[in-house]
Amino acid sequence: MEFSLLSFLSWYLVFLFSLICHEAAHSYAAWKLGDSTAHASGQVTLDPMPHIMREPYGTVIIPLLMYFRSGWMIGWASAPYDIEWARQYPKRHAVMALAGPASNLGIVIISLILIRIGLGLGFFETTRTSIPEYLVISNGSIVAYTFARVLSIAFYLNCILFLFNILPIPPLDGFSILKLIIPSSIMGLYEKIAINNVFKIVGIIIAWILFASIGIQITTLIRTLI
Repeated sequence: MEFSLLSFLSWYLVFLFSLICHEAAHSYAAWKLGDSTAHASGQVTLDPMPHIMREPYGTVIIPLLMYFRSGWMIGWASAPYDIEWARQYPKRHAVMALAGPASNLGIVIISLILIRIGLGLGFFETTRTSIPEYLVISNGSIVAYTFARVLSIAFYLNCILFLFNILPIPPLDGFSILKLIIPSSIMGLYEKIAINNVFKIVGIIIAWILFASIGIQITTLIRTLI
């Protein structure tokens, strides 16, 4: 893969911003709902440093390795929370879990609106390529070209982050969101599954395989939205 500084910076800045929004949303929701753990750790912020310091592998090392290997980025960050608070207030914990994917959905909506405005005004045009950063392009100035690239990445990446994280599989956010609907009679069993490391590892493997198997359909959906 031929290295492009513009492509690298576009991917990393959008990736880092998207990840930080996700975790800051978790932290802010928890703080407002009675758990100040993340707030006390400085996670209720869009400043990247507290998030990078907490998860340097997921926010720096793995994303960079993935980019130089495949031309796109994946990684992770995390927001601390009080487990006892989550057990005492399962619905609040579910809302906290929902806040992260909701932030990614918000970025998707904003990016899509800007893309559709750009298409409507003739600043952008769609492409047939499968490369995420070229969902739309601009043949105008370098600013318009860069803006089209950034919006393409933001739209694509946050669609992926949203859809992946709402899968109802531990340890993804979607599994915690289930607390909004599951009956209290099985909450004990739910908690045992949620904290079991074996279920977490198996869950990640299942989620990854499932997501990879429907990758073409997801890409088709993303292109249809544009």
